[in-house]
Amino acid sequence: MEGPGEKTFRVLPASRGFAWLGQSVAILRLQAARLLFLAVLMQVIISLVQVPILGLFILLSVPGLNAGILEAFHQAGRGQVPQVNLLFAPLISGRHRARFFLMGGLILLISIVCVTFVLGSTTEIDEALLLRLQQGDMAALEEIDPTFIQRLMASFLISVAISGTITFFSIPLVWFLDRGLGRSIGQGLRALMANWKPMLGLGLVLLAVFLPVSLLLMLFMQLALVGGLLGTLGMGLVMMVVLLFQLLLFGTQYCSFREIFELESPEPEEPEHSDDQLVA
Repeated sequence: MEGPGEKTFRVLPASRGFAWLGQSVAILRLQAARLLFLAVLMQVIISLVQVPILGLFILLSVPGLNAGILEAFHQAGRGQVPQVNLLFAPLISGRHRARFFLMGGLILLISIVCVTFVLGSTTEIDEALLLRLQQGDMAALEEIDPTFIQRLMASFLISVAISGTITFFSIPLVWFLDRGLGRSIGQGLRALMANWKPMLGLGLVLLAVFLPVSLLLMLFMQLALVGGLLGTLGMGLVMMVVLLFQLLLFGTQYCSFREIFELESPEPEEPEHSDDQLVA
C-alpha cells in the first residue's frame, strides 16, 4: 500500500520494453556531447576510489551520481541543455543526500558479501602485480591466476545484478518522487516484478546490443595489450564503447521509470494499451 497522495505505477505490456532503448537513443542524440561529457566526468570521479578516505566517500556517492545522470537525461528529453552541476545536484540536495549515501552503503555491503562468499580464502594477489594493474599495465592480467579472475568476475556480476535490481527504480524514486529509502526500494522492487514482461523485453534488446559490443571490446582489449601508441588507442576505444553502452543503460533506466511511474514527459503520451494496469 502506498501513502495518501502518492503516485502509483503502471503495469505495461511486453512490447514497451523494446521501445525504451529507442527512446534512450533518441534522447542521447539530442545532447550526445554533453551527456558523454557527464559520463566521462562520472568515471573520472569513480576512478579516484583508490584514494584513502576520499575513495569511501566516492563509493557512497555512486547512487547520487547515477541520479545526476538520470536528471541530465530528463533535462535533455525536455529540450534543455544539461548543465555539468546536474551530476552533483542529488548529492548537494540536503533532503536527498543522506538517502543516497545510505543506498551507497547498502551497495558496498552487498559487494563485500559477494566477494567474500565467491572468492573465499583466495583473495590474495601479489602486491607488485596489483601495482602494475593500477598503473594501467594490461600485460599484468596474463600473470594472474585464471581461476582468481573467473571468481572475481563472478562475484562482480552477482553483486551488480543484486545491486542493480535494488536500485534500478529506487534511485529515480528517491530523486524524482522524493520517496524515503525503504519505501523507494520496496515500491521499486514491486514495480520491477509487476513489469517483468517489458523488463524481459528490455533485457533481450540490451543483450542483442551487448553481443556485438562485447566483440568490439575483445578486439580493442587485444589492441590495448600491444602497448605503445596502439595500446593507448585501444584503451581509448575501450573506454568510448563502455561509456556509450553505460549511457544507453542510464537512458533505458530513465525511460522505463518515466513511463511506468508516469513522470512528466516532454513527449506526447502514446495511447494506452488495453492490457495496461494501474497498481497501487
